Amino acid sequence: MGHAIRGSSQGAGLLALVLVTTSCSTSTAVRQEQTPQASQQAESAAAVVTVAPLKGARGVPTDTPVLVAAQGGTLKSVTVRAVKGAKGSLQGVLSADGTQWRSRGTAAPGASYEVSVTAVNPEGALTRTTSSFSTVKGRETFAIESFMPDRDMTGLTVGVGMPVMITFDHPVTDRVSVERNLFVRTSRPVVGAWHWFDDRNVHFRPKNFWPSGTKVRVEARLAGVRGGAGLYGAANRTVNFKVGRAQITRGSILSHHLTVRRNGKVVREIPMSAGQGGDWKYHTTSGVHLAMSRENVTVMTSPGIGPGSPGYYQLTVYDTVRISNSGEYIHSAPWSVGSQGYSNVSHGCVNVSPSNAKWFLDNTLIGDPIIITGSPRVLEPTNGWGHWQESWREWLKWSSLKHFTTDDV
Repeated sequence: MGHAIRGSSQGAGLLALVLVTTSCSTSTAVRQEQTPQASQQAESAAAVVTVAPLKGARGVPTDTPVLVAAQGGTLKSVTVRAVKGAKGSLQGVLSADGTQWRSRGTAAPGASYEVSVTAVNPEGALTRTTSSFSTVKGRETFAIESFMPDRDMTGLTVGVGMPVMITFDHPVTDRVSVERNLFVRTSRPVVGAWHWFDDRNVHFRPKNFWPSGTKVRVEARLAGVRGGAGLYGAANRTVNFKVGRAQITRGSILSHHLTVRRNGKVVREIPMSAGQGGDWKYHTTSGVHLAMSRENVTVMTSPGIGPGSPGYYQLTVYDTVRISNSGEYIHSAPWSVGSQGYSNVSHGCVNVSPSNAKWFLDNTLIGDPIIITGSPRVLEPTNGWGHWQESWREWLKWSSLKHFTTDDV
């Protein structure tokens, strides 16, 4: 919001300059009749260029736009180049009538920029102007520590429930500045919102599951963006991924079955055995889980119980799909096949037969929703990827800019 106000204010100043000057010229023309010679001189007058920030300005905030305007002509070229403390140039957009130019993105902190402008009047006479300014100095930078979906972990195709998850290496206090520089572009319009879990973690999810087949591009344009007092973004990052077929698995702890639907059609019925209960940790959680990882082999140990203590176990299991951070998996359990479909005997995982486990592993994408019902223990939104456990209204409570519709990819 600060960016918009600041930009609008300076832009209005430039517009006012153009309008006031034009008004004076019109007024003069009304008061006295110009001679042909005076008229010719007026027509050949050079274009006048104005630039903001003003020449020699120091300590300019990095998100202040560079604004250039031409009076009595049009802009032929505008270049804003870093000459000290940074590399590269600021890109910008020219107005439809060619009289105004506005930079896009952010400048680097502690850098000096040179603005070079060429304008042309209707007769083709050129006006060349140069200006310079320097930005506020930053004490330290922040960067993206992890960015999900990640190619190495999920591949390029994900499930319809997959969130976008960004973790920063420093706490961010200026959430508005950061969030307004996170762009989600899709091949079809999707309503969604960013959500801050804390000062280092901001995640995005759609209001509803992603439409299958959607192509997504997430751009974190954070280079030079203010993250807090003296803290600025170090670099830009981009992630591209595609949403696969809509596969949603529903399981009932009471009926002991999983039903897998793909694009609305049932493709697999799987008998299961869930958590036996008793201790709270032995209940399988109810809620909208997401497939977090696929593992051929997983070594499981008893939660909160060390070696030599009653109830301790260490077990190697195969063909596992992780669904929470509290140790819940859907996995092969040949020892409980007789109970699968009839009773709950596990320590909290979802037990299925070896053949069903192998099928489920091979047919699951990271981000596929797995919805479990019937347990008194509810999945917390922060237990793994429990993003869909929050209602849309709850999700928006922790968004700085609220919901928006994505742009074209």
